[in-house]
Amino acid sequence: MYVLEKGMHARWLAVLFAAFTAVAAFGIGNMVQANSVAQLLKETFLVPLWISGIIMTALTAFVILGGIKSIARACEWMVPFMAIFYVAGCIVLLSLNLSSIPKTISLIFSSAFTGQAAIGGFLGAGMREAIRYGVARGLFSNEAGLGSAPIVAAAARTKNPVQQALVSSTGTFWDTVVVCAMTGLVVVNSGAWTKGLGAAVLTKAAFSQVPVVGPAVLTIGLLIFVFSTIIGWSYYGEKAVEYLLGIRAVAPYRWLWVISVMIGSITALPIVWTFADIANAMMAIPNLISLIALNAVIVKETHKYLLLPVSRARRRRKNK
Repeated sequence: MYVLEKGMHARWLAVLFAAFTAVAAFGIGNMVQANSVAQLLKETFLVPLWISGIIMTALTAFVILGGIKSIARACEWMVPFMAIFYVAGCIVLLSLNLSSIPKTISLIFSSAFTGQAAIGGFLGAGMREAIRYGVARGLFSNEAGLGSAPIVAAAARTKNPVQQALVSSTGTFWDTVVVCAMTGLVVVNSGAWTKGLGAAVLTKAAFSQVPVVGPAVLTIGLLIFVFSTIIGWSYYGEKAVEYLLGIRAVAPYRWLWVISVMIGSITALPIVWTFADIANAMMAIPNLISLIALNAVIVKETHKYLLLPVSRARRRRKNK
């Protein structure tokens, strides 16, 4: 919001971005997440959706009503544990069918870049849909270009903005190149993708190669990931609301956020996903405009804080 207002001097665009962020947060960071966990618990442990919703709602309220410090403390230990635990589980599953991994990778690439991706379509319509969903889910997984990460990065204590930007950029790598790629390999390598399943149920079928342990790894990993996402995105949304309406609007927004966790848990999945995709697109547009318009500023700041100090250090070493 502040980049758009102070960097581009376009407060109207900043207001649009803040409004879209406050709304989009309920999709990408709330209802879809709650729905994924509720559906997985129902399929794996036969837990009714409303019970999962009540538990997640209570836990969310306990954390986010405490503010940014409470959110930071919760994410500080959950995220590293989640990443290590989940990736380790994927490695174990892949090791069970180690010999078929080359064929799996070949299948992924051949399906993406050949006619197989367009089966059932007319004049590339199937390929278009594959790209559409690929972009939508890619944006959903790493938020690259969405403009959400700078909201929390702005609260970090750092020496300079470029250093924090480099730290933030690693999120895209870990989310997509590591976690999502590992999940994709497990799903394709297991053959579960041929069963016509979708969403968390598909991943559960892949992890069920190892009875009890596999579904447990998936469930625990997803629970931690989803919960950290829910409480993290609550901060994005409330900062957007604060920008629009002031600090007094934050408390009501938090309560609305908590209630939405329950709604997402029991709502039909297609409706939730459609809402999230539309809201994400509306949020990304103002941010992408700023990235293009302020490209020169990015280059200048990078040279000032990153490239110039490096060149000076090299010169000092040569002089010695």
